[in-house]
Amino acid sequence: MNARKFIAASSRDALKLVRVELGADAVILSNRKVAEGVEIVAVAGSELAHLSETRTTGNSAKPPLRSAGISAQGANQAAALGAKVLEANAGRETVAVRKSGDTTAEQQTLLSEIKTMRNMMQEQMARLSWSDMQKNDPARGGLLRDMLNVGFSPMLSRQLLEKLPAKGGLDWLRRTLGHNLRVSTLQEDVVARGGVYALVGPTGVGKTTTTAKLAARAVVRYGADKVALVTTDSYRIGAHEQLKIYGKILGVSVHAVRDTEDLKLTLSGLKRKHLVLIDTMGVGQRDSRVAEQAQMFDAVGVQRLLLLNATSAGSTLDDVVKMYGGTSVIGCIPTKLDEAVTLGTVLDVVVRHKLTMHYVASGQRVPEDLYEVNLEYLLHRVFKDVGKTNPALAMQDAELPAFMAGMGSAQSMRGQYAI
Repeated sequence: MNARKFIAASSRDALKLVRVELGADAVILSNRKVAEGVEIVAVAGSELAHLSETRTTGNSAKPPLRSAGISAQGANQAAALGAKVLEANAGRETVAVRKSGDTTAEQQTLLSEIKTMRNMMQEQMARLSWSDMQKNDPARGGLLRDMLNVGFSPMLSRQLLEKLPAKGGLDWLRRTLGHNLRVSTLQEDVVARGGVYALVGPTGVGKTTTTAKLAARAVVRYGADKVALVTTDSYRIGAHEQLKIYGKILGVSVHAVRDTEDLKLTLSGLKRKHLVLIDTMGVGQRDSRVAEQAQMFDAVGVQRLLLLNATSAGSTLDDVVKMYGGTSVIGCIPTKLDEAVTLGTVLDVVVRHKLTMHYVASGQRVPEDLYEVNLEYLLHRVFKDVGKTNPALAMQDAELPAFMAGMGSAQSMRGQYAI
């Protein structure tokens, strides 16, 4: 493909050169500022169409086009978009000279049109590429569909499948995912190591119940006199009373604090305890009190465990990690595993944000429903119901190319997974 470079003092002049040299159906490939003014790289629309025809007739002289995934339809669409941008610019050239502020707005509009055109071209190419993958490697396409249907994100699914060996399959996926899921070691276990930890997370994630479950484990191992419970939740009605009930059952002391100074004094009196667990208020992750709570714990040097609701959507969990995350968050505890249809979504978030899983919680019973992380079981459960997804909600083979084409490039995710 013979792309040509045009340099002029302004975008308008550069586009005029493009139109004169390559015609009104020219396709803009890039546009950037340079020392001389503006540089535009473009190609004639007819050349794209010619190259596409070469592909369809089996001419092996130009094989690179096949990997790019350009069809005659894609080339025609790209040419039409290029013509639209040039036509719009030509119309603007007939208008009288404007003020400098208006010229800036015009340039921004032009850049927006060019970016839109490029995005549409890339999406079309990606769609054709995924269509080819389904036809040429149906097994890989089936694995992609399965990963999406059990809750994994398109980005992680795509990168895994790019690394899939020739004879790889579901077992390879399980092993690779297990390699990227970090589990706390015995030395990192909060119950064994001891210290002061706050359990944080949004409303309804199970903080109070999980606090009691961890406390019960510590009581069995070290005795009730070595464990204490603290609550900062003065907002929910009955929150303190619920923790007091657990404390009475376990035989451990329960303390309520209101602010940073109160927390400092309370922890000072509990410094001889092996384990102090802090139950926190339940508010949405975007509530301003989340930041206030983090500042209070940072001021006292309290480390946190983030609880992740396994029934939540991936975008919600991403937001939770973003709002609650920080250097003092030492790991996470996925909760409500008994309520989740699949665990792919929460495990995807754990991998992507490089969180360490300390325990998993499944159910309301104290202390029974808290478990050490068993990766083999979790990954078995993720894929055991593949193919049983409700047809009305499942991703179908015919929908994959369009869906994956709209998800952007996997390049932005490189280096995030040790695959």
